[in-house]
Amino acid sequence: MKKSLIALTTIMALTAAAYAQDATPTYGAAGVLSGNNKEDLPPIILSSGEPISAAPWVLKSGTYYEFEIQGDGSQELALVGPEFFHAIWIDEIVVEGLEIRPLGLDSIEFDEAGEMEIGFVAIKPGAYYMKIPGTTGETQRVEIKIE
Repeated sequence: MKKSLIALTTIMALTAAAYAQDATPTYGAAGVLSGNNKEDLPPIILSSGEPISAAPWVLKSGTYYEFEIQGDGSQELALVGPEFFHAIWIDEIVVEGLEIRPLGLDSIEFDEAGEMEIGFVAIKPGAYYMKIPGTTGETQRVEIKIE
């Protein structure tokens, strides 16, 4: 009986030690919003007749991302992506130093030249896109995959 208790205690101690090593969080003290969990994405360029992105985005669920949208003012242009915007948690949108913390987003529009930055956490895995509304060309949209 004594040997069984010692064996059981040893197994439980080894299991607890192994679990403690595996359960160590990889994020910093601030969790998912820490600098260790942040990535910058290439900007989206809104310009009449020009591609909006050079390549598709592949995102990881639970990672914090930031990207800029730059409008050159050549035309009044919008960017829609309701399915994508519903699959992420938007931390903030920064426009000319003003920080906006929305509960959700469907689209954005540039009436004149300017820039905005969007910070978000990718949440729901799937395939999404953002595009200039009313266009059908592949260069007028960015494909987004959340893994």
